[in-house]
Amino acid sequence: MTNDSIININDLHVRYQDTHAVDGLNLSIGRGEIFGLLGPNGAGKTSTLACIEGLNQPTSGTIDIAGYDVVRNATDVKQLLGVQLQTIALFDELTASELIKLYAAFYNVYPTRKHITALLERFGLGPKASARPKQLSGGQQQRLSLALALVNDPQIVLLDEPTTGLDPQARRGVWMLIRRMQAEGRTVLLTTHYMEEAQELCDRVGIIVDGRLVVVDTPLELIRQHAPTLSPEEASRRQPNLEDVFLHLTGRRLDAQDNQINDDDAMWLTSVAG
Repeated sequence: MTNDSIININDLHVRYQDTHAVDGLNLSIGRGEIFGLLGPNGAGKTSTLACIEGLNQPTSGTIDIAGYDVVRNATDVKQLLGVQLQTIALFDELTASELIKLYAAFYNVYPTRKHITALLERFGLGPKASARPKQLSGGQQQRLSLALALVNDPQIVLLDEPTTGLDPQARRGVWMLIRRMQAEGRTVLLTTHYMEEAQELCDRVGIIVDGRLVVVDTPLELIRQHAPTLSPEEASRRQPNLEDVFLHLTGRRLDAQDNQINDDDAMWLTSVAG
């Protein structure tokens, strides 16, 4: 993480009729940082990301992306962002290669066949270039959605629960890809329901509850400052972790479900790890 910030959110409010989804959020994210925005369902995480992405307009407050206001300079901001939404929307009749080409065109980017092939291979999908989404496993679909988020070579990648529904092995494969994004100089802002994921990946995390940011710091510092004291019996089995912090600050537990990884995903993960 560098000292300069690339995302600056100032007094952000988002209201939906009688619901105050985001309530005075202030947050700065450093260039090249992996930042995790954590919180229970309905806490305001996705609403915040939607405002950054330009899918929603703030009720009040400002969001600055690399010097551009997301409302006044929406076109400039769009070129800087790569986005993976919480729900993957893939056109069933298009192949993986055709989807890369289509999504790139949304940014006025027109990759050659060589570039498309290279992007798919980077995400372990080279042999699936002619496959349609229904022919891909859950892990493959998730990797394709990550590839689509990079079609415009963005400075900032927004990932809304990028590993939900994946087997732990497949999840760790996605972690490798996220670390690679950071190694390339990209800033990554992600939401997740997996505390282990946030603790493993993120330089800093912020916990948001009822639209308000409760705390922001590194995972280790949050654990040091906010993890409750474990009982002697529990302390003999494990160290305090970020989930302890989350439970202590919010009184709620994050739940997520795993699906089974298939053989192809396991083979790809082994090749990346090797």
